Amino acid sequence: MRVLLLSAYDAYSHRRWREGLVAAFPDWDWSVLTLPPRHFNWRIRGNSLSWAFTEQARLARPCDLLIATSMTDLATLKGLVPGLAGVPTLVYCHENQFAYPVGREETLRLEPRMVNLYTTLAADRVVFNSACNRDSFLAGVQALLDKMPDAVPPGIAGRIGARSRILPVPLEAHWFSRRLPGPEAGAPFTIVWNHRWEYDKAPERLYQALLQLRAAGIEFRVHVIGQQFREQPPVFAEMQQALAGCIGEWGMVRDAADYRALLRQSHVVLSTARHEFQGLAVLEAVASGCIPLVPDRLAYPEWLAPEYRYPSSPADPERESGDIARRLMLLAEQHTQGVLRPPPDVSGLSWSRLGPDYAAEIGHLLS
Repeated sequence: MRVLLLSAYDAYSHRRWREGLVAAFPDWDWSVLTLPPRHFNWRIRGNSLSWAFTEQARLARPCDLLIATSMTDLATLKGLVPGLAGVPTLVYCHENQFAYPVGREETLRLEPRMVNLYTTLAADRVVFNSACNRDSFLAGVQALLDKMPDAVPPGIAGRIGARSRILPVPLEAHWFSRRLPGPEAGAPFTIVWNHRWEYDKAPERLYQALLQLRAAGIEFRVHVIGQQFREQPPVFAEMQQALAGCIGEWGMVRDAADYRALLRQSHVVLSTARHEFQGLAVLEAVASGCIPLVPDRLAYPEWLAPEYRYPSSPADPERESGDIARRLMLLAEQHTQGVLRPPPDVSGLSWSRLGPDYAAEIGHLLS
């Protein structure tokens, strides 16, 4: 089978997903086009223009299936390359612009949301990585159309929902390596916080919880790692100075093997996120042997049982930091007593388990 795969804003999780998809179906004849994850406003609106006039030969090749990410301006691309109009099409949604948080000096723009809307309408099937993502997308579509002055066709959100399915970004086999040798004997209670260093990950809640942990006399080590940017919340600099004696790794761990080893040698993975569509970094850590401690919101209730979730108080940072600290203290005590329970089983999110579901979804589309 000949497949054209388009990733218009090839960020980390997008790249992981498309590489895993190609590897899962090695017998298919893949043609892959990607664009780098930068210049967001231009990329999300200009990707169809870029490809239609620079990749004419590849787009003109006959194909049996078209798979595109939701960042692809699919409706425009099909108009500019008419040969693609009749190809069965699946769109994969890693995120959606209707639920995307805006920065402190930004406003929610119409253009990216309309591209998401037109792209899903131009697809035969739409796959979301979580129910949280799908539900916020459909609610956002309806809320936006309800604000329009006239000539709004009814049932648009329902039309997209009827053609949608949930299939998370699967985890590769290497995340499930056995947790050996594990944390060294006598090692302090070790926490890893592995997220983008941005406001929507609520790093101030991490900082306040760790201050309470230290004030309670708990010995711990924390790895604060993840993608960094030129501008980042000032709480990171404050935290690095105030908790210097408790910090292990700091910043981006660029070597993949080192990163996996760090996860296997940690006890708990913590999320303080106010915004995520799947929580892939947390799921990787859980597969590697970390006990999750996550908020009772976003997509986490879809993957993790209540005992791994702390009460969600998105509008009350002080209260939520206190709940996090209390749960961490309990886990630290269990570590000291040698009775930490094993992490939950997330093997159901592996490529070996989800690959057949992807095959079935594509087979249903082609039939």
